[in-house]
Amino acid sequence: MPKDESLFMPILSRFLRPSAFVLALTLPAVALAQEPAAAPATPATPAAPAAKLSPDTVVAKVNGVPVTQGDLTIAGEDPALSLPGVDEAGKKGLLVDYMIDLRVGAQAADAAKVGETPEFKRKLAYFRDKLLLDDYLEQEAKKAATPDAAKALYDQTVKSMKPEEEVHARHILVDNEADAKKIAARIKGGEDFSKIAGELSKDPGSKAEGGDLGWFTKERMVAPFAEAAFKMSPGQVSDPVKTQFGWHVIKVEEKRTKPIPSFDEMKEQVDQYLTRKAQQDIILKLRESAKIERTDAAPTAPAPATPTPATPPADAKKP
Repeated sequence: MPKDESLFMPILSRFLRPSAFVLALTLPAVALAQEPAAAPATPATPAAPAAKLSPDTVVAKVNGVPVTQGDLTIAGEDPALSLPGVDEAGKKGLLVDYMIDLRVGAQAADAAKVGETPEFKRKLAYFRDKLLLDDYLEQEAKKAATPDAAKALYDQTVKSMKPEEEVHARHILVDNEADAKKIAARIKGGEDFSKIAGELSKDPGSKAEGGDLGWFTKERMVAPFAEAAFKMSPGQVSDPVKTQFGWHVIKVEEKRTKPIPSFDEMKEQVDQYLTRKAQQDIILKLRESAKIERTDAAPTAPAPATPTPATPPADAKKP
């Protein structure tokens, strides 16, 4: 039943390349000190932080061609090589193996002169332009998505937000009015709402929670349900309410003014918005200053047909 809800403001989605992570060697833990048998064991000394490797550090060679730590970092940024749940040492081993395979395959393709074909050169030019643009936009957007800009946008948005009322309610959904009336009578007679919801409600999303719908604003619910819920007082149980889903018995638990999310809660979304907007502005500005000539043929709109006067039927009456 809930409709889609914007949390804060229209935020344009953004798929950013993840920050590069540093793959490091895992140092062995320090051995426990020897103690008499009767004495409690001495806690292990925390391992020293893993050493940060230079991007130029060679981690493997393939036919004499080095694979460096910097190569691993770039490979680790590739979304296709996402390794969730794998520790740093495991990631390093997998990425080294991948880079060895990549080098071996690339060397074989180079020997077969794959890189000299027109199709490959077009692909290479395309991906070069794409990488250049991605890095340029990322670099320039950082100048716009500053902490001060993020806080200013948050403060401005908060000022424009109007207070909204929220309701915390439960409901029981059934197929017909007669059943809904019986349920409402039982609850108003003192039976437990949550228990009856667990037994009889047809709503799989809330049945296990005793009909609990949590907090919601008026626009999130279908109109008949929302109108009934927001007119009720905390603790009140409704008469049957009909919607396109069936018949509802509603109990309002609490009411409040919807709290405004804090800056810390919204910072990630604000930063994403500023980044995306900055990148869009950069592209628009570049297009405006560039000399662009479209040579592809624009589709020609068909000429509007000249209407032909309708011939009146033979038995039509004249005015």
